[in-house]
Amino acid sequence: MDITSKEKAQSRADQISAFKAELAAAEHDAVLSLSTEQHSAITQYHDDLLSRLSLKFDIDSSHKQKQLSLGMKIASFIGAIGMAASIFFLFYQFWGGLSTTQQVFILFSAPVIGLFITVYAANKEKTGYFAKLFGLVTLSCFVLNLSMFGQIFNISPTPKALLIWAVFAFLLAYAANARLLLAAGIISISAFLSAQTSTWGGAYWISFGERPENFFPIALLLLLVSYLPHQHFVGFRPIYRVFSMLIFFIPVLILSNWGAISYLNLSTATIEILYQITSFVMSAGAISLGIKKAWPDMVNTGNVFFTIFLYTKIYDWWWELMPKYLFFLVIGLSAILMLLIFKRLRNAAIGTKEEVKK
Repeated sequence: MDITSKEKAQSRADQISAFKAELAAAEHDAVLSLSTEQHSAITQYHDDLLSRLSLKFDIDSSHKQKQLSLGMKIASFIGAIGMAASIFFLFYQFWGGLSTTQQVFILFSAPVIGLFITVYAANKEKTGYFAKLFGLVTLSCFVLNLSMFGQIFNISPTPKALLIWAVFAFLLAYAANARLLLAAGIISISAFLSAQTSTWGGAYWISFGERPENFFPIALLLLLVSYLPHQHFVGFRPIYRVFSMLIFFIPVLILSNWGAISYLNLSTATIEILYQITSFVMSAGAISLGIKKAWPDMVNTGNVFFTIFLYTKIYDWWWELMPKYLFFLVIGLSAILMLLIFKRLRNAAIGTKEEVKK
């Protein structure tokens, strides 16, 4: 089996762990009985494979290691926040006593040094926790430094700062294989593109959030990027997909309730009805596509927004008309109906798998 990424290596390790547990259960129930030689051969094969995968990808080969890895992720995140806050207050405590030349030198050198440290840590330390920690600190320094440059030279606020932040965040994300940095880059580039779209429409860039439809092209772009190969970057494709849906469905939710801020030259009621239909169709489509492609992130996000859209409309339709006990009864019954629908879909998926096996 050709394993080329940490994600696949971890999946194979989980399969081995599940196989061992199932084999022990089958032997306990006297379903099968392996000889000592067969047991030794299987154990040796799995141990050798896990050893090679751990050496190459630094995977978690046991439940205890997974728990420790979670603790390391939390520690690295807290460490990054602490160091970023420390740098922030250090700057403000001693900033007034430095000359302009010294300030410019510090602002320029800090993110550059941080970038080199992040790349060095990513190459030397296989787990990536230190690289992610330094990457978060470096991004914080970069954002702070650009803000300080603007204050020193009295530069007017511009959306191009968002573009620069996005480029630097993407650079750090791919250097450190850090999903949090990728999310920061996606948010920054989404805000920049939306702001640019707003300026092309004649509005001031800072008011880009007043036109939710500005985010639709960005959502499509992120979905297309998710189809690109990311075999060496664990979890990047789901991040692109989830943010694509967030950037699409949140504006749809807003427009389905406040149609007056839409670009469409239609009545407010017509716009709201149009986006309400879009919300249900697209969220159901996301669930269907996620099931078809085996993307749990898309299925879960689609489920969340379908539920939000449904209960939003239930509130709009019946909150003022119904007694409160009857309103919440309708909510409970609708939840039961959704459970039955999801159960039917689940059974259909199981039936499809059985037909494929036959």
